[in-house]
Amino acid sequence: MKYLHAMIRTNKLEETLFFYCDLMGLQLLRKRDSESGRFSLYFLATHEGAPEIEVTHNWDEKEYTNGDNFGHFAFRVDNIYTQCDTFIQAGVEILRPPRDGHMAFVKDPNNISIELLQNGEDLEPIEPWISMENIGSW
Repeated sequence: MKYLHAMIRTNKLEETLFFYCDLMGLQLLRKRDSESGRFSLYFLATHEGAPEIEVTHNWDEKEYTNGDNFGHFAFRVDNIYTQCDTFIQAGVEILRPPRDGHMAFVKDPNNISIELLQNGEDLEPIEPWISMENIGSW
């Protein structure tokens, strides 16, 4: 397993990028805009390949209070189905099943979301994962 990134949300994009890039010296590695989702993602790190901070900027104004701007931790795993099965066997809640062979979300004991991403190519969708449509809000 490899730790990938933590995500925060901001409604103060310029100030946030100034803080992390100009003051802390992180580099903007890549940016992705989603017209349909009305958000932009900025991935910052000390260097390519290092753990990242994903800064999510939702285009519609919203105030964040008491830490609700924190999103999730992300880890790359060798086999997303095996990892999720291990979590289920231990009683861990699956927020978003890996029905696409690429991504899943689970919840830690502190109610923090953990994103799991398949290492390399996506795995072929298989049962029972693809029929788990009603689990979570993803």
